[in-house]
Parts: sequence; structure tokens; C-alpha cells
Amino acid sequence: MGKDPMGTLKQLAAMGYVYVEHANYMNRTFYKYPVSDFKKLLDDLGLKMKSGHTVMGKNHWDESKKDFTDAWKYTVEDAAAVGQEYVVSPWLDDSLRKTTDDLKRYMEVFNKCGELCKKSGMKFGYHNHDFEFSQKLDGKLVYDIILENTDPSLVTQQIDIGNMYHAGGIALDIMKQYPGRFESMHVKDEIKSTGGGEMGGGYDSCVLGKGIIPVKEIVDLGRKSGTTLFIIEQESYQGMAPLDSMKKDLEVMAMWGYK
Repeated sequence: MGKDPMGTLKQLAAMGYVYVEHANYMNRTFYKYPVSDFKKLLDDLGLKMKSGHTVMGKNHWDESKKDFTDAWKYTVEDAAAVGQEYVVSPWLDDSLRKTTDDLKRYMEVFNKCGELCKKSGMKFGYHNHDFEFSQKLDGKLVYDIILENTDPSLVTQQIDIGNMYHAGGIALDIMKQYPGRFESMHVKDEIKSTGGGEMGGGYDSCVLGKGIIPVKEIVDLGRKSGTTLFIIEQESYQGMAPLDSMKKDLEVMAMWGYK
């Protein structure tokens, strides 16, 4: 996508992908395309971009005004214009989670962002990595603090079933602990890394069904408990071309009954 967004999306559409999720919104563009141009590109290929990743950080909330900055308002506006249903923040800066009180205060901003997105017919969501399952504040996991201090009607959770693994997070347990909170899921499998691993955790993502995550069991539980968006993600390829991996992943999901 960094080198050839149009060509890459064409190949994904030809494989049978219908939905995509972006991870590149900068300066009011998607992959350097103006919003209207990127929407046209998606429309021409028969693709819908229901979700997108843009980190909401400290610079997006003006504490003195108790309001979002223009930069974040534009983010939400452009997400709606391109057809998103979810605006997902995939990170929480460590400056916002120094203490329990710090984190709880920012969870109020999360709730307010849910209200902002709701006005444009969208939902706000948060995507986990690994620290949420290894860092504790006052004896409580960061992830539990996030879930307990966000309004489910305003803030949905996009559970990444692979990122959490090396930090001790078990997706099946978490989904049972918080039923109905995960409308969106990053579907990912993991294998022991021959190097340092993604995020330095000793594991790499791989083709679905080839690793140690019980992926089918997790996606089946998700489907039964309210997950509607299943997003395939693979970031390491074990010698395969990335797009070949994406084709294989889609075939595996289809074999499991997800089309």
C-alpha cells in the first residue's frame, strides 16, 4: 500500500475481498489520495472501507476548551465522508497511562469521542496491542481499566487476538469476560519467532490456521456474541509474498464459513 495503493487494492478485490480497513490517514488524505479520490477508487473496485485506524492522542483534546482539536474533528469528518462506520484508535500513549487517574480521565475523552462519532453515524473504537495485558495500575490490568471506564454504547472494542498473546492475553477468556463488547476483530494467528518477534514479544503472525492461536474457535465465538467485522491481519510472512498470504488467509476464512 505504501508503494502502490491502487494496484494493491485491485489485487485484493480480485481475490474476493469486499471490505478493507485503512491505517494511513495523514494531512486529510488516505495513502496520499484526497478523501473524495480515495472513495472513488474504492467504489470503482467494489470495495467498502468500514473501518480505519488513526491514533487519537493527547494533541487531539484541548483540555482548556474541553473540546477536540480541529485535527481530530477533521479525522472524524473525513472518516464519515469516505464511508467508514468505525473510527478506531490503535494506541494509547504511555503518557496517558502513568496512573489510574490519568487513564480514567482519558477514558472520559474516549466516551466523548464516541458521542462525536455518533453525530456522524459512526462508532468510536479502541484496538489493543500487548501492553494492555502486561501493564498494571494499582494492581489492575490496563485493559480492565479501559473496559470498565468506557461506555459500551459509545466505545466499542476491536480485539486483536494475536497482539495480546505474548503478554498473557487469551482472547477466548477476555471475550467471555466482556461479552458483547467486541464488534470488530483483527483475525490473526501467531507462531514462535526465529528472531525477536513482532513488538519484541517472541512471536510473529502467520497464515491463519498455521499457528498456535485457536483462531476458528475465537471467530466462531465472536460471531455468536456480536462481532460483525472480521479483519484479517498478517504482518510477517515466512518467505511468502504478502499478497499471496492475504489470498491464503481469505481461503482459510471461506473454508471456515466466513465469506
